Amino acid sequence: MVINVSKTLCALALTMSALGSHAPAAAQNYPSRPLRIVVPYPAGGGTDMLARAVAEKLTLRLGTTVIVDNRPGAGTNLGIGLVAKAAPDGYTLLIASVPLVINPSLYEKTGWDPKELDAITLVAASPLVLVAHPSVKSSSIRELIDFAKANPGKLNYASIGTGTSSHLTGELFKAMAGVDMTHIPYKGSAPALTDVLGGQVQLMFSTMIAGMPHIQSGKLKALGVTSKQRAPVLPNVPALAETVTGFETIVWYGFLAPAGTPKPIRARLYSEIVNALKAPDVVQRFKAEGADIVANTPEEFAAFLAKERVMWAKVIKQSGAKTD
Repeated sequence: MVINVSKTLCALALTMSALGSHAPAAAQNYPSRPLRIVVPYPAGGGTDMLARAVAEKLTLRLGTTVIVDNRPGAGTNLGIGLVAKAAPDGYTLLIASVPLVINPSLYEKTGWDPKELDAITLVAASPLVLVAHPSVKSSSIRELIDFAKANPGKLNYASIGTGTSSHLTGELFKAMAGVDMTHIPYKGSAPALTDVLGGQVQLMFSTMIAGMPHIQSGKLKALGVTSKQRAPVLPNVPALAETVTGFETIVWYGFLAPAGTPKPIRARLYSEIVNALKAPDVVQRFKAEGADIVANTPEEFAAFLAKERVMWAKVIKQSGAKTD
């Protein structure tokens, strides 16, 4: 039997070419229409600010409009669920924060499953900062704890919503410091900070991104940060761990896509987002606001999410935190 090697190789090449051109066709033509980044919070908060900074860069890099779509509600479950159920075509992205790993332990039903989302990259991380209205006489964490113990329930603290990192950080602080404070939940960072600025609520565990402008202007005072060490952007503000041994929480922001999004598209998104984060103005903006850019790999982000889910599940169980 004589085999025509030339014809066989030619046929094989044509077959491989056809298969190859078909498989990544979606990626080759991507993006062919506008993208949207779903933010599960109202406009004006830290997550929204970050999303808009990245969206601006992605619009230039991808050559198509990248829209920020604010979908607050149900403790972020509304926005997260919207992306989890979206078509896995790379045109709907989620920028998520700590509730992504908190909610599965906090809610009986979230309307979505962690397996319905694919990790792209952990964008940035920072501690929370405990801010107080100037009318609060305490000027240190020790003074605040002493006042709270002498006046149980008199201090109120705002959060960006029940079950969020700002809420559970407050619950962790209450448990570890042995104090009683009243939780006042809001629908997002902007309305919560508005009432702290107005003095209707005395305290808040705020993100650095949202709180820094008000700290710098003197409208709010910073009592402590939630990282193990002091934050470089606030070197004169102590870590809560200096007074409450072992205290630590961080807030983070990351991009995800609906599960099943083609790998070539996820790879493109990862590359473009990471490059957008390298822009000097983006780096400087986040540095000034106390957030460190991480930009890790999808695999590293997925492992991080798994670890965070375990950690917050323990906090929820120990604190007895419940949704309203």
